[in-house]
Amino acid sequence: MSHGKKHILLIEEEPVLADITGFRLELLGHTVQRLASAEEALVWLGDQLPNLVVIGHFLPGMDGIDFLNRISNDVRTSDIPTILLSPNSELDDVQRAFNAGADEYLVTPFDPRTLEQKVERLMAIES
Repeated sequence: MSHGKKHILLIEEEPVLADITGFRLELLGHTVQRLASAEEALVWLGDQLPNLVVIGHFLPGMDGIDFLNRISNDVRTSDIPTILLSPNSELDDVQRAFNAGADEYLVTPFDPRTLEQKVERLMAIES
């Protein structure tokens, strides 16, 4: 279990998945900022830095892989742990996500316990 409340940025375009994921993260005791687009997230990241970023694959305007590349190559945000949520389980898609800077990859729909385990592991590394 993580020590202390952590702030998580959740960028997910699909409202039901955003609600389920956000609710699960809040149950773990974290505060969650939910945004629906990469553009909103980039503006938000200009003012604050979360402890973790959870990114949907098919964001409007910029897909999750491009967003990952962008924050991974930015000195300000490159150390923030990231999880990419995607319906794609193909090895090429997973590899592209890790090459873009993802720390974890979670195929949707996912088992909530798997999300919890990945978040807790990344939060422990980040602390």
